[in-house]
Amino acid sequence: MDNHSGLADELTSRFGASVFTQQLTVDEVTTLWVAKENISEVLKHLKHAIHHPFELLYDLCAIDERSRAKKNGSPSSDFTIVYHLLSFKRNIFIRLKVALHGDYPSIPSVSSLWENANWYEREVYDMFGINFEGHPHLSRILMPLTWEGHPLRKEHPARATEMGPFKLWDEKQDREQDALQFKPEDWGLKRHSEDADFMFLNLGPQHPGTHGVLRIILQLDGEDIVDAVPDIGFHHRGAEKMGERQSWHTYIPYTDRVDYLGGVMNNLAYLLAVEKLAGITVPERVKVIRIMLCELFRIASHLVWYGTFAQDLGQLSPVFYMFTDREKIFDIVEAICGARMHPNWFRIGGVAQDLPEGWDKLVADFVAYFPKQLKEYHQMVMRNSIFKARTVGIGIYTLEEAIEWGVTGPGLRACGFEWDFRKKQPYSGYENFEFDIPTAQNGDCYDRARVRVAEMWQSLRIIDQCLKNMPEGNYKADHPLTTPPLKKNTMQDIETLITHFLNVSWGPVIPAGEAMSCIEATKGANSYYLTSDGNTSPYRVRIRTPSFPHMQMLPYISKGYTVADLLSILGSMDYVLADIDR
Repeated sequence: MDNHSGLADELTSRFGASVFTQQLTVDEVTTLWVAKENISEVLKHLKHAIHHPFELLYDLCAIDERSRAKKNGSPSSDFTIVYHLLSFKRNIFIRLKVALHGDYPSIPSVSSLWENANWYEREVYDMFGINFEGHPHLSRILMPLTWEGHPLRKEHPARATEMGPFKLWDEKQDREQDALQFKPEDWGLKRHSEDADFMFLNLGPQHPGTHGVLRIILQLDGEDIVDAVPDIGFHHRGAEKMGERQSWHTYIPYTDRVDYLGGVMNNLAYLLAVEKLAGITVPERVKVIRIMLCELFRIASHLVWYGTFAQDLGQLSPVFYMFTDREKIFDIVEAICGARMHPNWFRIGGVAQDLPEGWDKLVADFVAYFPKQLKEYHQMVMRNSIFKARTVGIGIYTLEEAIEWGVTGPGLRACGFEWDFRKKQPYSGYENFEFDIPTAQNGDCYDRARVRVAEMWQSLRIIDQCLKNMPEGNYKADHPLTTPPLKKNTMQDIETLITHFLNVSWGPVIPAGEAMSCIEATKGANSYYLTSDGNTSPYRVRIRTPSFPHMQMLPYISKGYTVADLLSILGSMDYVLADIDR
């Protein structure tokens, strides 16, 4: 990795010291406050002009600073816009922050600089009411168009009990129904061409091919897609808002429900950031246990994708076989965690309890059983001529387009780019494991499938290494902010009793600061950017999910294909609705 302070010096020598204020953070990401009038120029320089540029706009979010108790010497602001950029060649992130003042401030849009900035800016506008000057279509994206207020502002209630009783007046019902009517002109779409009338078709929000409550409005010329407008937000539950009202500890089960097929991976992404903030180092045994469960869930998630993808394209048998194998993984998860899809088992500094007796036989049996199944599925699905006809050469994008739209995970590796956070920026001890990063070359639906199938083989390798090399030791860190002390010890000394009582009732007090973690989740890069002002709850929880930018790219890669092809593209994308909407 490059030296982080060298990056700050590099930018200072280009723009001058007056443009930047550097902030030290516990996650050691280079963090620079930039004056609002300079941000567009600085971002443009970082993307195009700097040596080894920051090609990927990884995330764009905002923070309502008005109630924050401890700002750690940061510039004063009412709101802060935060840009996270990633340079693949340097293998580092940079975090740029812009201080905004006033109740409803504005800032120049960067949607002309990065394609994927469009949705991120719409989300900030929707959640905070911050205006982006020059944005092509600044409208709500997660909340209904008729929603009043901006939910992630501190004055907006976090619970229904803080609001008055809901009443559906006739006038309100009419207004809501009217808002649901799609008006093509609002999106710059025409109803007619020179020689044809376009048809507008609702795919969803109730359609088996959308795998959840998702609405895609298609502009069609016959069967051909002229344009598409994804309508998301049906699943939005306010996962980030919930983080502000829960303690650091009691927020863990809420993370399970984001990518609800990824299970403990959601916990890991969150807890790595909490542990950075708190300065907690976990034992080696904890690292290996966490990796083993994450890789089991990677296979479980990929099996859901594999079976439903084949089903979307007309094959009915695979989904039954693959869901049966998923149950075998859930048997292991249930034996270890006590729950299946939402195990809620990882803890700050460790895991809830040690591995149960007999876990190794369960895992060994699965590692021995599953390769034969994978070979059979390859013959059944990947070599099927109809499956190939529906996926080869469909939904193609290049590596440059993938980066421009914020694609990560298997979708990026299907373009021939060998990038995996487990290898490039290892976390939780992945650097101690031997595995390969599968890639493909064509960036189409078939190659995205090839990569995921190959990933299951690599996950099996990792699980086998966990099985054969599980370290001895404790299942949680010896740190006062981790899981509570053992109950039996609370009867022996008052300090242990107090620590146990406070951890269980209030939860830990995490030191003021901010940190971001990033993991290679089942669908791509997933991270939690946490801000603490030294309290029992996070001040701000930002969840960067892979499905959000992936869905944004759908119109771009669907144009010119047919409605039938769209279902191939959607299936190959492997998204989860709650991962998009949070």
